[in-house]
Amino acid sequence: MRIKSILTMTGVVAAFIWISAMPAQAQPKPAAAAQTAPVCAKCHEAQWKSTDLTAHGAKNDADGGMCQSCHGDASAHIKDPNKVKPADPFGKAGTAETRTAVCLTCHSGNRDLAFWAAGKHQLNDVTCSNCHSIHGKALAPSINKFVTTFRPGQWEGCGNCHQQIRAAIFKPSHHPIIEGKVKCSDCHNPHGALSPAMVKQPTINDQCYTCHADKRGPYVFNHPPVEENCVTCHNPHGSVHAKLLNENAPNLCQDCHDWSRHPGTVYAGQGGWLCAPGDTNPACVGKTSQPNPAVNNRLVTRACLNCHNAIHGSNAPGNRGKYLTR
Repeated sequence: MRIKSILTMTGVVAAFIWISAMPAQAQPKPAAAAQTAPVCAKCHEAQWKSTDLTAHGAKNDADGGMCQSCHGDASAHIKDPNKVKPADPFGKAGTAETRTAVCLTCHSGNRDLAFWAAGKHQLNDVTCSNCHSIHGKALAPSINKFVTTFRPGQWEGCGNCHQQIRAAIFKPSHHPIIEGKVKCSDCHNPHGALSPAMVKQPTINDQCYTCHADKRGPYVFNHPPVEENCVTCHNPHGSVHAKLLNENAPNLCQDCHDWSRHPGTVYAGQGGWLCAPGDTNPACVGKTSQPNPAVNNRLVTRACLNCHNAIHGSNAPGNRGKYLTR
């Protein structure tokens, strides 16, 4: 009996080792539980196939409970499909309020929707179905956690309404949005926020600091416009000027520093860039609408940042830091 028990145990161990050594393709797989197609799939097969492998389809049943929770009671419609239609809030008669209410019956607990009622989208009658489609019809944001340029980017969906922003991100100086490295939702919460432009942080500066932490400070000598708002000098979506600047220096600096210390006037007292009719300047006599050779060229080849390089703030002692110089 003892020998028989030993042989039996040896056979079991050998069988276990043999099965473990089998290739993954050869090992038996447990049969997947068959999902029951709802009654709606008899006519709306394409709509069912678009959701059967998603979270919405997983909660469906043979009676089409999930379908009816979005499209309304279909009990009479099932009996006579040609005469009776369900009260579909996503149909032509549906309003923005009713469509949003359908989605919020399940998604109201999402923390991103905490300020939906106060957000700009809700106040402008933008509904969930304008951006999302569980049937995959609209430019729905990708659920893939890996951002690539082979999938429709968020900016493509957002750009359908925000045309000016879409144009800005194609300018020479821009954040890498069209390259797929930055998404609109990295800075904005499209589902509502109490902050300006629905940015995720309390202020625009705090939002910029999430990436540009080196500009946060604190500094011994602060540059007041920088401390107040980054968009005073920069356009975060795109610009034709380097470093997302609203203007090139020194024009940008002269918006505030027009008269102090270095003269900020564009022209000298002898005239403008072109000679005007009746100009008494000897250099312009008989040269109407031609370049003025005597015009002051202080605006040309001058960059404030050549000296004031610590433009965001400085910790240098004395006048060096006070004037943000080298």
